[in-house]
Amino acid sequence: MTVAIVGAAESDLGVTGASILGLQAQAITRALDDAGIALGAVDGIATTGVSRFSATQMADYLGIQPSWTDSTFAGGSAFEMFVARAAQAIDAGQCSTVLITFGSDQRSARSRSLGGAGEAHTPEAIFEAPYGPLFPISYYAMAAQRYLHAYGAGREQLAEIAVAAREWALLNPKAFRYGAGPLTAADVLAAPMISSPLTTADCCLVTDGGGAVVLTSLERARDLRRQPVVVLGYGESTTNTSMTGADDLLRPGSFDSGRRAFAMAGLEPSDVDVAEVYDSFTITVLLTLEGLGFCAPGEAAGFVAGGRIRPGGDFPLNTNGGGLSYCHPGQYGLLLLVEAVRQLRGESGDRQVPDAEIALAHGTGGILSSHATVLLGADR
Repeated sequence: MTVAIVGAAESDLGVTGASILGLQAQAITRALDDAGIALGAVDGIATTGVSRFSATQMADYLGIQPSWTDSTFAGGSAFEMFVARAAQAIDAGQCSTVLITFGSDQRSARSRSLGGAGEAHTPEAIFEAPYGPLFPISYYAMAAQRYLHAYGAGREQLAEIAVAAREWALLNPKAFRYGAGPLTAADVLAAPMISSPLTTADCCLVTDGGGAVVLTSLERARDLRRQPVVVLGYGESTTNTSMTGADDLLRPGSFDSGRRAFAMAGLEPSDVDVAEVYDSFTITVLLTLEGLGFCAPGEAAGFVAGGRIRPGGDFPLNTNGGGLSYCHPGQYGLLLLVEAVRQLRGESGDRQVPDAEIALAHGTGGILSSHATVLLGADR
């Protein structure tokens, strides 16, 4: 059996004043309507971040009793992992229709908290916490500093990621920075320094928001409202919790998750028409592009130069504006999938990539800790 995404939607975004469950209900209602599927047909739920019993709470809130759930907490990569788990569950006959959903009220709540108190005897508590790092930016800043030193790149090359994201956001009326005006590399470099070499403009937004996607078998999907988007391949890798446990800051788990996803799909990086890559920080994107094989280690800074990843460039990247300029509700990976689906269905308006047939969505969680890659294809 082959599995497809048949519905995709966001909740309200930005500063909403809505509850976490309320934001999820918005996204779910919209995604089910997009698919033309009734809530009563849903027998699988994958979600994380609401509570320690995320899937249980979500099912109870919706008034359904699913035969399959997943509430893996892996940070921003969890939702790409959920695609793999949902596809496997549908193939195995455990369920027929899966909702993957997420919501967060971080901006309205003025809190970025995603978990409880930390353990006292972990490597990060013993070897890292005494130095007072800002979580997670100080860790990504370490990776960025190492990248600039090892490869001779400059901060302005990191800045290109943020500049391009803003250009895409200016084409997306739902983006938090829509209407904010263009961003320049000089603006990024002149923004307040948070953790060297990363400024505020190198960092993702903090917003409310959420999303949902609906998966079912491809056979069933072809009888539904929208053009199916087929799950072609997926892969994941979990590498470290603390930076103390990372063998090489310049070799994240995307090297392995991407390799596994491309092998399953029978595709190469050159086959990808549009890429949606987690951009918690500008350095996250450079490291991920190299890990996924779009360029060799040390080459991403040059790869993104010259407007290549901006609208009209030959490598469309983060076409909704990304976590840097569109939306970032704490865990952003689900919204990568929503945009990938829209691009493959030709529904992205002014930011539509012409003739997009293959899309990649890649999530990163923690401090370059968990990595998950999904390849999707249009079912023409």
